[in-house]
Amino acid sequence: MSEANRVVIIGGHGKVALLAAPKLASHGLSVESVIRNPEHSEEISALGATPVVLDIEQADVDSLAQHFAGAKAVVFSAGAGGGSPERTLAVDYEAAVRTMKAAEQAGVKRFVMVSYARASVDVDSLEKDNSFYTYAKAKHDADAFLRATDLDYTILGPGLLTLDQSTARVTLADEVGNIQGRAPENDEGNTARETVADVVTHVVAKDAAIKQTVNFYDGQTPITEAI
Repeated sequence: MSEANRVVIIGGHGKVALLAAPKLASHGLSVESVIRNPEHSEEISALGATPVVLDIEQADVDSLAQHFAGAKAVVFSAGAGGGSPERTLAVDYEAAVRTMKAAEQAGVKRFVMVSYARASVDVDSLEKDNSFYTYAKAKHDADAFLRATDLDYTILGPGLLTLDQSTARVTLADEVGNIQGRAPENDEGNTARETVADVVTHVVAKDAAIKQTVNFYDGQTPITEAI
């Protein structure tokens, strides 16, 4: 498989990444999943992806750029997972920024960021002592940094993540997470992790939504039509 078909997923053992890897591979893409724990290598390989053991909290821009060189795209799907504020900042912002700088240094233009639907606004409405604030700020600032780069970025903003199966259909939301001007009600603001994986696959495989932020929930419009 040609080098130009290689996609590197950061946070390769996360739930979204584990679902996205085989989907990307089914589109003829060669997938490398960056993981911190070598014990996860077998699981990654079983999905049709190549495990790359690298701790993104420790890796500098140069070492990341070496891994990215020649790739078609980088997908950032890592996260501290609600750990300590320090680790949230280290992974969701600092490691994300190093990853972007490394993609630029390696000449990889395509960069897909998995964010969340209200990342651009939550930081303005949350109190700083709110347990969610550090995450909201890290994601907000990482997304803002990405928009200021020359990368062909797509920022994906799903809603409340679930373990439901994907129907490959979505409802688009605006920059504050509203649907046609109103806040989502009940389960309207939910997004299955598998739906996120489908959207990642679509925007990478089809070069869709370049220089765009796409906020979305599970819905009725086929992904290929909506995005």
